[in-house]
Amino acid sequence: MSLHMAVEVVRDSEVSLTAQIQRFIKGEIAAGSLHAGTRLPSSRRLADDLDVSRSVVVEAYGQLVAEGYLEAVQGAGTRVVGHLAGQPVVPALLREDRVPGARWDLRPGGGNLPDFPRREWLSCYERALRSAAPSAHAYPPLAGAPGLRLELAQYLGRARGVRATAEGLAVVGGFSQALGLLCGVLRRDGVDAIGVEDPGHPGQRQFLLERGVRPVPLPVDEAGLDVTALAATGLRAVLVTPAHQFPTGVTLSPDRREHLVRWARDVGGLIVEDDYDGGLWYEPGPRPLALQRLEPDHVVYAGTASKLLAPGLRLGWLAAPPGLLDRLLRERARHDLGTESLTQLAFAELLRGGLFDRHLRRLNARARTRRHALEEAVRRHLPDAEVLGRAAGLHAYVRLPRHTDETALVAGALLRSVVVRGGAAFHARPRGGAPALVVGHAHLPRSGITEAVRVLARVRSR
Repeated sequence: MSLHMAVEVVRDSEVSLTAQIQRFIKGEIAAGSLHAGTRLPSSRRLADDLDVSRSVVVEAYGQLVAEGYLEAVQGAGTRVVGHLAGQPVVPALLREDRVPGARWDLRPGGGNLPDFPRREWLSCYERALRSAAPSAHAYPPLAGAPGLRLELAQYLGRARGVRATAEGLAVVGGFSQALGLLCGVLRRDGVDAIGVEDPGHPGQRQFLLERGVRPVPLPVDEAGLDVTALAATGLRAVLVTPAHQFPTGVTLSPDRREHLVRWARDVGGLIVEDDYDGGLWYEPGPRPLALQRLEPDHVVYAGTASKLLAPGLRLGWLAAPPGLLDRLLRERARHDLGTESLTQLAFAELLRGGLFDRHLRRLNARARTRRHALEEAVRRHLPDAEVLGRAAGLHAYVRLPRHTDETALVAGALLRSVVVRGGAAFHARPRGGAPALVVGHAHLPRSGITEAVRVLARVRSR
């Protein structure tokens, strides 16, 4: 079927033909002229109609797919995405949903999940059901099941160096709930802004904005968060990932750690420590201990089972100073009645019997082999690129040569069935550094990592 679409381009404009096509299609979608589900002409047909090179249209379509305006479905052509009218278009490479037809998904979210320990979990859940008192089936305590808080206090002290008793911990429905509760308390204290790392997690920036707290981007370098830049802002709160920064993978240096807690003492500030990757650490040498241990009165430590087990459990925890913890629980009482108790009891069993530690050893062994596969593939197929950051977590930061067109690389890879995020998506401000890719690798077979990087190399060489 030969389709036609009226597209206006100006040949003697300073704006490239590719950019003009992108801008026109975006404008028609925003104006409602191009409806959700509308099929567009093939790249060859549109190129013929406009009398331009086919590569011009291919690049325009590819970028619009990457940004979430269009979707390319194998055998069904290119269509306008079916987003809801009136809602902002969420870039496809920032969403966690599956991209139709993509063979290799290198995003650090989405399907990038560890192997869930089904057998061990079923065994622990069964033990929890058998041993649970009748009260376990009632509404759980707002702070969480006492048995789990005890196991968490012991585990976090042993594995992370967190200084907290069971009474100083609360079980929450994942990190997002912990952050939402903190936002509520901060606003009641008149704090309407919080420092965030840049680059950092775009979802967290949006989450903060939606809860009335303005995220203030602070630069990150090879030593982690720039604390001097933080001190110059007059802020009273900051959110950091000190062990394995997301997305660059750097670790906050000892000097910066001391500087950061000194800032908190001096201004009476609050540090929110997001232990983003939990126990996923396969770098030679010991994992950095929790920042919280340096200043428990000014640091909220937050962890989650999302990267270690599954985000669907909605299971997280936080350690906070006593007065602040009480206020967080009062804030919680305004919204819900606590986290589901039987899941908490099963997780306590997993911790108590050492099965969780065994699971982490398996995860780290698997992630280590995938990281090595990624490093080897980059050395072989992208020799002028570099894998940066500590070997930890489920992702790696791949810095590209400065002359690389990151946007074109991401769009071209998507057209060849490889989904990957460019580093620019994680920056809140214009970036001055080298282009990069943020690669989720732990879930892929080693052969898949090699093949995906080979595709990236072919796209870049075109």
